[in-house]
Amino acid sequence: AILDLSIYLSIYHQNTSSAPSWELEPVPVPAIVNPWDVLLCVTGTLMSCENAVVIALIAYTPTLRAPMFVLIGSLAFADLLSGLGLILNFIVIYIIDSGFVTLLSAGLLITAFSASVLNILAITVNRYLSLYNALTYHTEGTVMFTYVTLMLMWVMSTALGSLPVLGWNCLEDESTCSICPPVNKNNAAALAVSFLLIFALILQLYLQICKIAFRHAQQIAVQRQFMTTSHSSSTTKGVSTLTTILGTFAFCWIPLAMYSLVADSRTPVIYTYATALPAICHSIINPMIYAFRNPEILRSLRIACCWCMPYSFTMRPRTPSDV
Repeated sequence: AILDLSIYLSIYHQNTSSAPSWELEPVPVPAIVNPWDVLLCVTGTLMSCENAVVIALIAYTPTLRAPMFVLIGSLAFADLLSGLGLILNFIVIYIIDSGFVTLLSAGLLITAFSASVLNILAITVNRYLSLYNALTYHTEGTVMFTYVTLMLMWVMSTALGSLPVLGWNCLEDESTCSICPPVNKNNAAALAVSFLLIFALILQLYLQICKIAFRHAQQIAVQRQFMTTSHSSSTTKGVSTLTTILGTFAFCWIPLAMYSLVADSRTPVIYTYATALPAICHSIINPMIYAFRNPEILRSLRIACCWCMPYSFTMRPRTPSDV
């Protein structure tokens, strides 16, 4: 029996030693894809396509060269970069395992979303100046002011986006990570406070815009002894538009900003996705609010899609809410 056992063991070792090496190696287990990451990647793709349409319309329409359209184009470019950053972030998580590429992806997202928020601030300032200085608005000084503002905004956004690459990250100490690694808690808190300050400034500017609009309506009423129905409806529509803009902006961004101040990487990741998704979707809503409601951009879109334009569309009267 002992002899038979030794013969069996020798035959077993010979068979296993002669077996191909690939049969003995463990089979790699594929990584499980998080559905939230897939949703963010799909959102980024949709965001990129939508804002690319806006950029193409503004770039290939010679009449869309006013400061407001330049700002809308800059906002669309920032949102386009945001979408590309989300796609790159998905690739970094599941395909490329590199700390440096991860920092570049985080820096691109910070730059793009910072530029998006700052462009909304610039559009608000432009609307305020167009009402406050209506007589001097259409001058070369306004155009120069717009381009200087754009340059400063993008420099500031790029500086914020470069912070993770320059050392404001948590790759070496995971205990300092924020809700969005590799961004550390100090960087996330600084971005959140900056956003809240920008939102407060936008809110103040829109309140001033409402005051100017009502003052103009009262002056017209005094001159004509009554306020016509068209002016009353235009003022109401303008206030409704401003309320929609502020409400959407606050609903999308304030939850993420407040959550960034009180949470870190140890909190459940589901809360991070739940607060980040509305902020990301704001870049999808931006073209609907700032671009596709404008009659000139709508006319260019209609020409590009249908190569026709009804007379009723071209003669649609403008209202303050179109701005």
